[in-house]
Amino acid sequence: MGYRYIGSKDKLSDIIISEIHRINNNTETVIDLMAGTGLLSLALRENNFKVVANDVMTYSYHHLHLHLLLSKAPDFNKISSIVKNQNLDNKKSNYTLILDYLNNVKPIKGYFFNEFSPEGNPINATKPRKYYTAENAAKIDAIRKEIKSLKKRNLITDIEHSLLLHDLIMASNDIANIAGTYGHYLSKFVKRAESPMLLYQSKFSNLGQTEGHQVFKGYAEEIAPKLVGDICYIDPPYIKRQYAANYHILETLAREDEPEAIGESGLRPWRDQYSNFCSKVKIRDSFDKIITSINCQDFLISYSEDGLIPISDLILFLSNYGTVSKKNIEYKRFKSNNSKKESTLNEYLIHLKKD
Repeated sequence: MGYRYIGSKDKLSDIIISEIHRINNNTETVIDLMAGTGLLSLALRENNFKVVANDVMTYSYHHLHLHLLLSKAPDFNKISSIVKNQNLDNKKSNYTLILDYLNNVKPIKGYFFNEFSPEGNPINATKPRKYYTAENAAKIDAIRKEIKSLKKRNLITDIEHSLLLHDLIMASNDIANIAGTYGHYLSKFVKRAESPMLLYQSKFSNLGQTEGHQVFKGYAEEIAPKLVGDICYIDPPYIKRQYAANYHILETLAREDEPEAIGESGLRPWRDQYSNFCSKVKIRDSFDKIITSINCQDFLISYSEDGLIPISDLILFLSNYGTVSKKNIEYKRFKSNNSKKESTLNEYLIHLKKD
């Protein structure tokens, strides 16, 4: 199925790249400051830009390693001792072999089984949660334990480790019993969630610029002074919903930890990744820190008519730093069955050229 992510700009990548060319046809390096899924970073790379990408979420960090730092499967040179007794097809690539090996590990009743499956015994909930079937949760437990062990024994490199965690995150996301985010699980298991958990091979792109990219992880406001680029693309959260809370399970997979699962939804403690862009009070201060500290003159900012700040107010604020223009994009809105909102909404691409 792939990514299920609030505000993903994958479908707008062509428009964004066209705007980058319009702003500066000599652009070489683009900063993707809040990269999310990393799909826009990948599109930028494939269009021959050097990309400097960042996000505060750990799962995004692993996605970015695939999209920016790999143009083919890594070697996995040290896995021969692991797979030689597994009756696996030695004619396959090492990457295929390690996925086959992980797909065949024996399920265990661990953290995910207890906290996120209907047969579990959660510590801080009145009833079991239904994010995953018991079988899939036990499979996730076994695979994440084995990946962690492989890294601890130095049998996989850092980039191989990131790739396997990316694969685990994607496979787990495909069979999660959710409507879109992990704010809560569905009351009954949907057909998709009953499919067996299975790691599958990632696709690697060798198009465009394959070298010279950088990946960072941290708050945009704190990372900004370290970054240099011709254009900085910023895709901030528009609304109050915190990504750290809405994708808490993916973050747990990415961090390889077992945090306290709090409340009926089983949220991990997430305040260490709280975004000020989800606060009307703090958003201007965060923009100010980024714009004044980053080594970049042109900014392209995505925003929405549903944003916390009215677009006219945001443009007025940004005008304090230079010349501002905007492009309107009509975009199909996600609607729940009882939503009374219009079927389309206006997305905006705001260009700020710093004085």
